[in-house]
Amino acid sequence: MSTNSLSKFASILILSVLISSCASRQDIVYFQDAKNFETLVADNAFTPRFKVDDLISIHVSTLNPEASVPFNLVVGISGDAGANPTAGFGAEQVSYLVDKEGEIDFPVIGKVKVAGLSPEELRVSLRELLTDYLKDPIINIRLLNYTVTILGEVRTPGTYPIIGEQVTILEALGLAGDLTIRGLRENIMVIRDFDGTKVYNRIDLTSKDAMKSPVYYLTQNDVVYVEPNNAAVNASASTTGLTVTVSIIGVLLSVATLIVTSNR
Repeated sequence: MSTNSLSKFASILILSVLISSCASRQDIVYFQDAKNFETLVADNAFTPRFKVDDLISIHVSTLNPEASVPFNLVVGISGDAGANPTAGFGAEQVSYLVDKEGEIDFPVIGKVKVAGLSPEELRVSLRELLTDYLKDPIINIRLLNYTVTILGEVRTPGTYPIIGEQVTILEALGLAGDLTIRGLRENIMVIRDFDGTKVYNRIDLTSKDAMKSPVYYLTQNDVVYVEPNNAAVNASASTTGLTVTVSIIGVLLSVATLIVTSNR
């Protein structure tokens, strides 16, 4: 085989490897089957619910501030706290951790079942429990440790705090800078914890039906994993293979050149 033939063979081989690692439009575009002005009514209405190990802020207020003081535990009070607990400075309200039984220990009332309840259901439950102590209490409830973790082929993987009561997987991926061009959009995994039991779900973001998925809305402590697509896997394998191939071709070209030179 002549030097020119070997050079052509090397060029064709390298080009074939590069082409095999390219991604197509179908690999990277979201909601490919969505049509213009199409309306999609999702039937997966999301209701956030409390879980074990959730950290909850609960503030009770009434027209009589002194009456509601026993139901709002605070720490770090300075000043005339003995005479008037509401007059202290630097006070921080105590939050409530949902224990392994799914309960919190609420002042005066005692154990209250929380796990499985929505914020509104917990609000109604507490209002009923407080009727013997307070008149028309106003109860504000907030989940403090609502975070989701985004891993894999995204621009900035990490754990992100969520402000509000709900977040979609699209919003969460937006927090992580969106998927890289190497991310597999058809098979994103969401790992969800139900009181110690891990449930694995997958969602296809290339289809509009993703909005009907049970994991389109994320819950607290969900983990989203974006695996590399075939192009990324092939490119990774090709990088090593291409290096070896180029080295072998280089040796062959050197040997061929030496043989051609010796025959002249």
